[in-house]
Amino acid sequence: MSGNQQQVEFWNGAAGDVWVSAQAQLDSALAPLSELVIEAANVVEGERVIDVGCGCGSTTIAMAQRGARVWGVDVSAAMLAKAKERASGLSNITFSETDAATQHYSADHQLIFSRFGVMFFADPVAAFVNLREGLTNEGRLLFVCWQAAIKNDWIMVAGRAVQPFLSASDAIDPNAPGPFAFADSDRIHSILNQSGYADIDISSVTPSLTMGQDLDEAIRLQAQIGPVARVIAELEDDKKGEAIAAARMALGEHQSSTGINLGAAAWIVSAHKQ
Repeated sequence: MSGNQQQVEFWNGAAGDVWVSAQAQLDSALAPLSELVIEAANVVEGERVIDVGCGCGSTTIAMAQRGARVWGVDVSAAMLAKAKERASGLSNITFSETDAATQHYSADHQLIFSRFGVMFFADPVAAFVNLREGLTNEGRLLFVCWQAAIKNDWIMVAGRAVQPFLSASDAIDPNAPGPFAFADSDRIHSILNQSGYADIDISSVTPSLTMGQDLDEAIRLQAQIGPVARVIAELEDDKKGEAIAAARMALGEHQSSTGINLGAAAWIVSAHKQ
């Protein structure tokens, strides 16, 4: 399967439906990172912004509410339908179901922005070259992406707990399109340098994420987007129950008065058109 077609099919299947159904809880969990990257974007009234991989529209709406004219692009029809519903009444937002890597852009945007949407390109250099064409001469790029999975307790706490119950996974290319494809900051710098960006800055942020207000809520989220989802898909009856119980025990150790709080590690990346 060539190009980004695999990702198009993935996000128009069960994955897109999961993100729509879990939208409110995911937005809540990701809020600390969303706030950091929106603040770093520092959009001003009238700026034209492309929100790459806009998903259900949270960051698109946030920037539009600050006065920017925002174009949200995503390959997922289901997530875009949710985004359009949520953005009803905001005239400074446009959404398009399109592949950001190949979409034609006019060079009149001040900002290319993304919250966890740029790690899925089959050819990241070509994609960032294409996105660069949408920027004015003074235009800037800003995105947030995950550091290595092992540094992210929000996925690893349950992941380590259920690993003994799962079959061994085939080794995968760490640079293959996926949520942790940009874990290596040196790789990010090389990609952007090759793509024609300057003033590249890669900053580490390590907030705590609330994965649920209680254990049941945290497990429901993990069952949709994390290793527990693999347990549900692969295991039968008793083994499935044992694995989920192990995940609950591990997550329960992080219960506090404010919920199930787990560490996260991400990069906030900024650059300018060269």
